[in-house]
Amino acid sequence: MTSTPLRLGISRCLLGETVRFDGGHKRDSFLTDLLGRYVEWVPVCPEVEAGLGTPREAMRLVGDPEHPRLVTIKSGKDHTQALEAMSAKRLHELDGLDLSGFVFKKDSPSCGVQRVRTYNQHGMPGRKGVGLFARAYVERFPLIPVEEEGRLCDALLRENFIERVFCYRRWRELCDGGVSRPAVVRFHTIHKYLLLAHSAPHYQRLGHLVAQAKEYRPKDLALRYGELFMEGLAVKATVRKHVNVFQHILGYFKERLDALEKAELVEVIADYHRGLTPLIVPLTLIKHYVQIFDVAYIRDQVYLNPHPKELMLRNHV
Repeated sequence: MTSTPLRLGISRCLLGETVRFDGGHKRDSFLTDLLGRYVEWVPVCPEVEAGLGTPREAMRLVGDPEHPRLVTIKSGKDHTQALEAMSAKRLHELDGLDLSGFVFKKDSPSCGVQRVRTYNQHGMPGRKGVGLFARAYVERFPLIPVEEEGRLCDALLRENFIERVFCYRRWRELCDGGVSRPAVVRFHTIHKYLLLAHSAPHYQRLGHLVAQAKEYRPKDLALRYGELFMEGLAVKATVRKHVNVFQHILGYFKERLDALEKAELVEVIADYHRGLTPLIVPLTLIKHYVQIFDVAYIRDQVYLNPHPKELMLRNHV
């Protein structure tokens, strides 16, 4: 098992470091004050690390959105080569740090993950670009969850990203822990309901994969599983899919509930379905009954506790 802390990469300006082109920062309190209690940040500022200094002339992406150039706005100086060289060196270093995710600065010509302005030959902007460093990072580490800090203001996107970070970490621990076929099967079993809350097709494909475990070498099985696992978790969970999971779980102890208890639980799930309560309300009641009746199969499900409860992510979805 890996002994390294849970590490996430992050654009340095989001930690409050004054590395922006104007000498400022974009400190994000959720990342620094709350999530920072549970992760070790690995800060990166591609532009500063490429030797461009602070403050510096503002830059933008120009040309083909798939292969843009990074050019200063006023003087027209091209810094593409410097950013590409920096990216190659930094990605090699990050490869040895066992990152479980990365939070990038939105709209940045070096760090933006999506919809970054890219200007055509007539000086007209489009929203199809990706920052040079962010693009290189995703190409090098396609399974590692990435997100922009702006999108983390959305409660659903925030919960999904943090959930994927912790799931990726668990999968990496599986791969690093002397992986065996039974270990992969066990991993799949405890993530069943979490997968169903995101993508039933992926759960089915992964179930088929583990059913054929003997046809794969353990390491190959784990790697193939990880690809489908992270792909499935990237599919957004919905209220309807959560309710479906609750119905599955209810079947494990509905015969043990008396009429009033069952009616209360059904009503709480219905209130969540109608948008009257957040996800944490039916989950709390379900966990209460899981403890009372000691239903081991449900108790071990990652779905019930996918990330630290202190983050309160499910209080808002």
